[in-house]
Amino acid sequence: MDARSIIATLRRQETPSVEALTWFAQGLADGSVSDAQAGAFAMGVCLNGLSEEGRTALTCAMRDSGDVMQWTLDAPVLDKHSTGGVGDCVSLILAPALAVCGVYVPMISGRGLGHTGGTLDKLEAIPGLRTTFSEDHFRDIVGRVGCAIVSASADIAPADKRLYAIRDVTATVESLDLITASILSKKLAAGLEGLVLDVKCGSGAFMKSQAEARALARALVETANAAGCPTTALITDMSQPLAPSLGNALEVIDVMRVLTGASEGRLLDLTVELGGALLAQADISDGSQKIADAISSGAAAETFGEMIYAMGGPVRFVEDWVRFLPEAPVIREVPAPASGVVAQIDGEALGLAVVALGGGRQVETDVIDPGVGLSDVVSLGQKVTKGQPLARVHAAREGQADRAAKAIQSAIILGDTAHDPTLILEHIV
Repeated sequence: MDARSIIATLRRQETPSVEALTWFAQGLADGSVSDAQAGAFAMGVCLNGLSEEGRTALTCAMRDSGDVMQWTLDAPVLDKHSTGGVGDCVSLILAPALAVCGVYVPMISGRGLGHTGGTLDKLEAIPGLRTTFSEDHFRDIVGRVGCAIVSASADIAPADKRLYAIRDVTATVESLDLITASILSKKLAAGLEGLVLDVKCGSGAFMKSQAEARALARALVETANAAGCPTTALITDMSQPLAPSLGNALEVIDVMRVLTGASEGRLLDLTVELGGALLAQADISDGSQKIADAISSGAAAETFGEMIYAMGGPVRFVEDWVRFLPEAPVIREVPAPASGVVAQIDGEALGLAVVALGGGRQVETDVIDPGVGLSDVVSLGQKVTKGQPLARVHAAREGQADRAAKAIQSAIILGDTAHDPTLILEHIV
């Protein structure tokens, strides 16, 4: 086989064979496929698509281009993945809650992408904590604690790492087949026995419409199941931030408030629903109630603290988390320009405001400021009076706070009435 003939097959609007896709994925991993050929392949898939069989074959080939973990544990190995949103810190609550329920969670996560925050960046707001480990160390943490949230090693799905970098610079990111293969190749390489997907839609998500989210959710579920991993998906609302804060340390604060029983709301509700759907994959009944109990009893917080310590963080983080988390030097309220009801929130604009503050990356080499972001963001349907805070800006400098305040006032639209969105829009099996 050779790359040119595979690319020619795509140009003819045909799907390459399973063997051809497997060969190409291995070529991406070992460098025998050039950057030009990888770009042409990505463009061919982006323009003409793959069949369902082809999408599954590409996913499995990318999974198998590196190490695929095998587990010999006494309980199911499960995980969750979100397609990205703003104020979405579910993973930090759900992983320890699942561990309390008796399953193992080897969660391979990512960093911030565009306007959305990254789970690894949020964790690394905790002093001393590391997210990169050898496979043996990763296994040890999962076996002892029940969960670990880490970055993918260079040996996990190397074909995806190569192709993703090419897609980023060739305008081929927005391909249903390539998105599916990218997400699932890394997740399936973790050796999972069950997976739940949180596919978001709305102003703060990559998929703005429910129809787009539904198409992605079905592609992900069908492909993962065909690859041998029982998977379901929830399509969830992202027309407003899931948590009241955006920013790495600030979202960890929201996580701790949920884990210690000081906060309820959409963040807790979605965690419980996703956990219940995932435990059902392992034939564990009353999963949602078990997740809720794990959180309300304080057991999930205790397990979270054990995970933090095992990953290099403070030994008593859960007992004294306020002392450990960084705080921005400039904290300012953003007043409402008029009275009204919060009718619309541009979640993407809020996320980009956090990036501009230094809470995300403009380029790959940027160093994140973990203390900056937004807190106490109003929610849809909330009544506000003129001068009442729409949010609080946490910034490193006054000028940055000024620009963020203007962005917030533009992103939050006040009106006479507002629609209260449903959190769980669909369940895809």
